[in-house]
Amino acid sequence: MICLGIESTAHTAGIGIVNEKGEVLANEKDTFTTEEGGMIPRELAEHHAEKFPTVLKNAFEKANLKWKDIDIISYSAGPGMGPALSVGATLARLLALLHNKPLVAVNHCVAHIEIGKEKTGCKDPLVVYASGGNSQIIGYETGKYRVYGETLDIGIGNLLDSFGRQMGLGFPAGPIIDKMYSEAKNYIELPYSVKGMDLNFSGLLTSAKQKIGKVDEKDLAYSLMHTGFAMLTEVTERALAHTEKKEVLLVGGVAASKALQKMINEMCKERGVKMFVCPTPLAVDNGAMISWTGILMFKAGRKTEIEKATTNQKFRTDLEEINWV
Repeated sequence: MICLGIESTAHTAGIGIVNEKGEVLANEKDTFTTEEGGMIPRELAEHHAEKFPTVLKNAFEKANLKWKDIDIISYSAGPGMGPALSVGATLARLLALLHNKPLVAVNHCVAHIEIGKEKTGCKDPLVVYASGGNSQIIGYETGKYRVYGETLDIGIGNLLDSFGRQMGLGFPAGPIIDKMYSEAKNYIELPYSVKGMDLNFSGLLTSAKQKIGKVDEKDLAYSLMHTGFAMLTEVTERALAHTEKKEVLLVGGVAASKALQKMINEMCKERGVKMFVCPTPLAVDNGAMISWTGILMFKAGRKTEIEKATTNQKFRTDLEEINWV
């Protein structure tokens, strides 16, 4: 069984082709970037509509397959940015009708978890899902991925990118700030806002923005990232104590940060818990994770009728029925 997956929730127009053994046959993408400013929904949609034909062609060439070899088509149904999601869903419906293939609508957040579990070999992890639009602490429990804690305002990746945009670093800013993190010399006091199991990043962002130009930019970038990651680590540790899980899995685009990996790993060692990190090419938004989750869902009897193949910008992780675990 081979599935073609379509990812279009935010800045990435991605096509992945994966077989039922979890082998990634192709994982092609074109990512929207800017020299300054952030993601504008209309521009994202235009980017995806323009780039998808080439990305699709490249994926088939990489996998060395034809349409007759594809058994299923899956796509990101949400959460995400409406115009970007619509381009991917439209493409999925078109291809399913054109080539007479079954269609599976996939929750983007769940796909991050499933590809992480598949590629790291962990079984029942507490998941730290850190990306541009999402920051959640998640664990499987009685048929669903339960959200034990989450951001109440913006995602950790949004925090980094918004700060980077103010600094003139372009988009995405996370990788640049991650490099600045290792070059800083001093910590600057910034707001630290943890509310039980939940997080607030807006105050941290506002305070950091107000200090731009008044302190060393590398010290400021380090302090912003260090504070945000410390908040994420605190709620992760609290969730571990609550769930008594013995594995932690980092997924999402921010999981690629060496600073976050180091902080979470130190906490895990103190608690005798094993940490796993989804490989970076599969941790960031990509089509392969949508393909793999599509296979899991289809094998569990899940299928989406064409007329119901829509999108949901607020498709929460804990809304999806997990009947394949």
